[in-house]
Amino acid sequence: MGNSESVFFSRLLTELTLSFHIIYATIGVGVPLMIMIAQWVGIENKDEHYILLARRWTRGFVITVAVGVVTGTAIGLQLSLLWPHFMQLAGNIIALPLFMETFAFFFEAIFLGIYLYTWDRFENQKKHLLLLIPVALGASFSAIFITIVNSFMNAPKGFDIMNGEIVNINPVAAMFNPAMPSKIAHVLSTSYMTAAFVLASIGAFRLLKGSDHAYHKKALIFTMKLGLIFSFTSAVIGDFAGKYLAEYQPEKLAAAEWHFETEEGAPLKMFGTLQDGEVKKAVTIPYALSILAHSNPNAEVIGLNEFPEDEIPPLYIHYLFDTMVVIGMALLILSLVYLIGARQKWRFVSAKWFRWLIVFGGPLAIIAIEAGWWLNEVGRQPWILRGIMRTADSATTSGQVDTMLWLFAGLYTILGIGSVVVLSRMFRNNSVEQELKDRASKEGG
Repeated sequence: MGNSESVFFSRLLTELTLSFHIIYATIGVGVPLMIMIAQWVGIENKDEHYILLARRWTRGFVITVAVGVVTGTAIGLQLSLLWPHFMQLAGNIIALPLFMETFAFFFEAIFLGIYLYTWDRFENQKKHLLLLIPVALGASFSAIFITIVNSFMNAPKGFDIMNGEIVNINPVAAMFNPAMPSKIAHVLSTSYMTAAFVLASIGAFRLLKGSDHAYHKKALIFTMKLGLIFSFTSAVIGDFAGKYLAEYQPEKLAAAEWHFETEEGAPLKMFGTLQDGEVKKAVTIPYALSILAHSNPNAEVIGLNEFPEDEIPPLYIHYLFDTMVVIGMALLILSLVYLIGARQKWRFVSAKWFRWLIVFGGPLAIIAIEAGWWLNEVGRQPWILRGIMRTADSATTSGQVDTMLWLFAGLYTILGIGSVVVLSRMFRNNSVEQELKDRASKEGG
C-alpha cells in the first residue's frame, strides 16, 4: 500500500469512527441534563410520571454510555496509530485536555453508578437528585475537553516554532484558543437539542402506536419545550460561530458559502449546484453573508480567490452547511408550532401526520449533528493542524490500515445493532403501564 492509500484509508477510518461515535457521544452529553430536569420537575410537582421518565431514561442512557466508551477508546487508539506524526508534534500540547476528558468521564461514571444503585434508598428524593449534578457536569465536561482538542487543531496556540521544533509549550494557553468558546458552546447546545428531539421522537412514536397514557403526553410536551429552548440557543450560537470563522478561518466560511470573490455586501447562497465553477439554482439572500460574518450588511467578506488552490477546503461542505441549518431551523419551527398548538388546543398537533413529523425530528437532529461535525472536520482540510501540519503529512505509512477499516466497521456494526436490540427489548419487556402498576403496589404494600 502506497502512502496516498494509507492517507486515504486513515481518513476513511477516522471519519467512520467519528461519525459513529458522535451519535452516542451527543446522546451521552445531552440525556443526563434531560434526566436531571425531569426528576427535578417530578419532585417539585410531586408527579410520579416525571420521576419515572428520569428512571427509564437513565436505564437507556447506561447502554449508550457503554457503547460511547468503546468508540471513544477507539478514537484515542486511532489518533496514535493513524496519525503518529501529528501526535508526535502536538501530543505534549494536547495531553492536558485529553487527560482531563478521561477524568471527567470517570467522574460521571462513578456518580452514575451511585445514582443507579441508590434509586430506592433515599427517602428524600431531593438528596438523590443531587447525585445527578456530577453526572450531568461530568458528561458536559467530557465534551468540553475533547472539543478543546478539536479547537486547538483549528486554531493552534500555546507554543512557538523554532528551527522546525515546537518550543515554549503552554498547555493552558493552547486550551484557551480562539476557536474554543464558540465550539464548546455550539457542541453543548446542539447535544442538548439533539437529546431532547430524540426523546421527543420516542414519546411521539409511543402515542402513534396506540398508547394514550399521560406519561407519554407529558414526556412529549416536556422534551419539545427543551428542544425549542436549545434549538433557539443553537441558532444564536451558530451566528457567533460564523463570526469566528470570518475572522480566524475565512477559507472555511467561504467554501461553505460558495463565496468565490472577496466583496462587500456579500449575499448568502443556500442550496444550488456548481457547474463549471459557477453557482446555479441557488437561493440567494442579499447581504446575509456580510451580516452573518460581521453583523454589518455592507461588510467585506473574504472570498476563496484570496487563498492558494491547495489550501481551499472541499467545496461539498456547502451541502453540509445547508443540511445543518435547514434541519436546525425546521426543528425550531416544529417545536414552536407544537407547543403553541398544544396550548391553544389546535387539533392538527395531535394528528398522526404531525406526530410523524416529531418522530422524524429525532433522526433529523442526529443527521444535523453529523453534517455539522463533517463540516467542521472537512472544512479544516487540507490541514490536520491548521497552518502548521497537513493531513497528508501526519498519517501513518502502514500498509494495514485497510484491514483495520474492515475490522472497526465490523465492530461498529455489532455495537450499533446490539445497542438497538438491547434498548428495544429493555423497554418492550417493561412497559410504562406495568412499571407504574408495580410501583403503586410496592408503595401500597
